[in-house]
Amino acid sequence: MRIKRCSCRLLRAPLNQPFRIATGQHNDLENVLFVLELSDGTKGYGEAGIAPHITGESVDQSLRNLSAVGKKLVGRDPADLTAVSQFLHNALPSNKSAVAAVEMSLLDALCRLMRLPLWKFYGTKLSKLTTDITIVIGDLEEARRTCGHYYKQGFRKFKIKIGKDFDLDLQRVVLVAKGCRKSSIYLDANQGFKPKDILRFLSELKRMRVVPQLLEQPVARADWEGLKEVARKSPVPVCADESASSIADILRIIKEKAVPVVNVKIMKTGMEHSRKIAMLCRANGIELMIGAMMESSLSTMASAHLAAGLGCFKYVDLDTPFFIKAGYDRNPYLSASGVYDLKKVKAGIGIIPR
Repeated sequence: MRIKRCSCRLLRAPLNQPFRIATGQHNDLENVLFVLELSDGTKGYGEAGIAPHITGESVDQSLRNLSAVGKKLVGRDPADLTAVSQFLHNALPSNKSAVAAVEMSLLDALCRLMRLPLWKFYGTKLSKLTTDITIVIGDLEEARRTCGHYYKQGFRKFKIKIGKDFDLDLQRVVLVAKGCRKSSIYLDANQGFKPKDILRFLSELKRMRVVPQLLEQPVARADWEGLKEVARKSPVPVCADESASSIADILRIIKEKAVPVVNVKIMKTGMEHSRKIAMLCRANGIELMIGAMMESSLSTMASAHLAAGLGCFKYVDLDTPFFIKAGYDRNPYLSASGVYDLKKVKAGIGIIPR
């Protein structure tokens, strides 16, 4: 069995609201779809989730890179995952979402060929996954309307984006926490604070009798001393996201005991390195979140298979399909309340993009 051909194209979809965070926003989903075909005609699908304001990648760059590496993959053995992964990381050092797209498509094709769901590539027991839902940066009325809508749908985990406006962020967090009773509240600052400011933010929340369950990436990704300071002083577990974008970052986190939680995203490190990162963290007592950029159901399902198969993820943030307008989300394995039901997947990832 050999890789017969590869192709890529734009993957576009409108959002039902802008996805706003401290460092920028998505107005639409605009990613790259990668399709890999084996010599027997079996196809696999992968997605490069492009987030210019986070990773610095671009759609044009990813299209060019995927077209180039696709030509070099033709004729290779699809079962040699380690060699292909190493080739991709060497060829695309600054375009990891493209690495993820190729690895995803290759795993999808192989699992379709073997008639196995992708999660069985990572483990023998299927873990249940229930995603949180994100409350993006915006005004109070939008936050009230959004959290109310998803609370009625059955969500009980809310991730609130902060980091733009200290006072408004406080009001939004309190509004969601008090409006969504018996729910878990996570905060995601996307590098939006200085250490002293985020600690003051947490102190103000405590005074208002709101204690979140998690605080994600409170300071700039390169501010390691600030990250460690917040992790030491925070009453809330601190999760590294942008500061955990490679195996080298993870080794530093482990060595310096920087944070107790890490957000694993296949768009930051690819499928194979994400698996390795999860294993490193688990072996060193670091809790895990599985997260995503702005991605369609194809990519979030791949992440769900990884997390459900490995079975070591405490936090799940795979909610971006809920931000894609009806008719474009297409995910029969994701319930209205955020539960991923991978038992229904017969082979591969389970999603065939149109």
